Amino acid sequence: MEALWTEAEETPAGTEADAPHVQRLMQHVVEIVSDSGEGAQTAGQMFGTLSAKMGNGVWTVEIIPAEIEPPARSRAGASGIRIRLGHGDVSNAGDTADVVVGFNEQVLYSRIDQGAFRPGTLIFLDNKWASDPQAEIQEAYATALADFRQRGYVVREIPIDAECLKHVSDARKGKNMWVVGFLCALYSRDLELPKKEIARRFGKKGAKIVESNYRLLESGFGWAQTNLDYHFDVPPQPETHEKVVMNGNQAIAMGCMAAGMEVCAMYPITPATSASHFLAGTMQEIGGFLHQAEDEIAAIGFAIGASYAGKTAVTITSGPGFALKTEFLGLAVMAEIPLVVVVVQRGGPSTGLPTKVEQGDLLASMFASPGDAPKIILAPATIEECFHFMVTARKLAETFRGPVIVLSDANLATGVQPFPKPEVTESWMAPPIDQSPWDTTTKPYDWDPQTGLSARPIPGQRGGNYVLTGLAHDEDSKVAYESATNQRTMAARSRKLAALQRTLKPARVVGDPEGDLLAVTWGSTLGAIDEAVMRLRREGEKVSYVHLRFLSPLEPGLKEIFQRFRKVMTVEINYGDDPQDPTLRCDAPRFAQLAWMLRAQTLCDLTSWSRVPGGPLQPGQIEEALRQQLTALKG
Repeated sequence: MEALWTEAEETPAGTEADAPHVQRLMQHVVEIVSDSGEGAQTAGQMFGTLSAKMGNGVWTVEIIPAEIEPPARSRAGASGIRIRLGHGDVSNAGDTADVVVGFNEQVLYSRIDQGAFRPGTLIFLDNKWASDPQAEIQEAYATALADFRQRGYVVREIPIDAECLKHVSDARKGKNMWVVGFLCALYSRDLELPKKEIARRFGKKGAKIVESNYRLLESGFGWAQTNLDYHFDVPPQPETHEKVVMNGNQAIAMGCMAAGMEVCAMYPITPATSASHFLAGTMQEIGGFLHQAEDEIAAIGFAIGASYAGKTAVTITSGPGFALKTEFLGLAVMAEIPLVVVVVQRGGPSTGLPTKVEQGDLLASMFASPGDAPKIILAPATIEECFHFMVTARKLAETFRGPVIVLSDANLATGVQPFPKPEVTESWMAPPIDQSPWDTTTKPYDWDPQTGLSARPIPGQRGGNYVLTGLAHDEDSKVAYESATNQRTMAARSRKLAALQRTLKPARVVGDPEGDLLAVTWGSTLGAIDEAVMRLRREGEKVSYVHLRFLSPLEPGLKEIFQRFRKVMTVEINYGDDPQDPTLRCDAPRFAQLAWMLRAQTLCDLTSWSRVPGGPLQPGQIEEALRQQLTALKG
């Protein structure tokens, strides 16, 4: 913890001698961990949001159990949130926690198993279990406390349950607001903003609920003010631009509306569902329509039908749902119908880890359709990009007449971050549907021989009607099985990606343009890789990185970039074989997914470092992996 402190500011002169002193920090990582249903996520979201509104950099990661109702006081049932606060911008969840608020001791073991704590981590633990009526719970609590202290954690027992019962009959329904007040005091915030947040969140439930939450907030704040002999302060930066605070799913939903997409068809699936929940409450305000289909297949079918009618639609899903959509996805490619598909990636295979982050759907997005079905694939790296990429995706889908896949993930979906408030412009919006008479000399698939692009007839245009088919067809949309026609139409669809790639800027190297080691990453790993690389560069190491947003087609110039480094390695959250595994043939490992693609498309002998921990990669983990590669190069 001391390494994060830039200044320890004692109580100013003139105050009482025993008043708490304030330790001023550049950043801090806080976790709230509880049983499922105790409101830890709500508490963390509120504390993160109010910190962001104050001007702090913030990144949050939700800790969600895979089971809907896991047993209480179980390691597998840990639920909660991590909040990283910073004096400046914060781009990832950081390494180990500095402060933890635990509602019981057992759920903390789940976080210990994840490597979330370190010696010196300060744990505030509800002491209700020390006097529990069941002797075995008392014993488990005492054993855990001794274990935590043996591991080097600093444990402070606090009476969360007892203090809440002074204000509510069920402490489980009050702990979250008490903890918000406690953290506000611990981190030197006043209660003005959290009270506004409470009024905003609970105002529709009535004045009685709001007042009850106010009392709990004030109780937690007052207890910490009276009983803690130290406080922290992560000072905000002065704001130069108006900012918004939201998670990635909210940003995707707002991006859909900003892009002028008026139809979203979906089927509920974790962790994508909250994006459609947001649209359900807001889309009608722009004249849009949210359709909850009976299943994933129906959802994409509905979206394709809406897009065929003239207004590009979006369907939002996660890995298992995407698997069910793949046949219809092939139809959108063959029939050349604009479509936006958002895939919020989670752990797999099958139902896998429904609430955990993974980047396991890249190859599925590329290849999981019958035959050769080229698709545009984008991967936002930040919550801000989740918003803006929806505008780009809609435009690309319409320009290139086909599906565009946006690969988000659970880390972005539930993470909260402030970013500059977008200034919506008319150019983002979809244009009105063209109903002018169709030029009857233009065929429905009049492919340009150089780009594969063609004009798009819209149903309702006079003279623009044509038969749409998923079968192989010619320029007139007539079923055609001739070999020359099939070869020509396959080439036309592929040339769309080549035409798009020619418009892309070359991939950007962060760091020196040549050196010992280049890391290549994508998606939500950006913040962690940047922090890890910059730590090593400050030590004089010759390491750089490239972060890709376009995955199909790939950003140009990669082969030339790779050749300027002694070693190239991808960093990913999906499975790749460990080179040290004794069962592997050294010449035939299974690489992580981006590494597979890059090796195939650049013919460069790059390798991969990948992990599937069920959580975001930590900067320290990546730093150690890069350091090992650099050491091997020097040896």
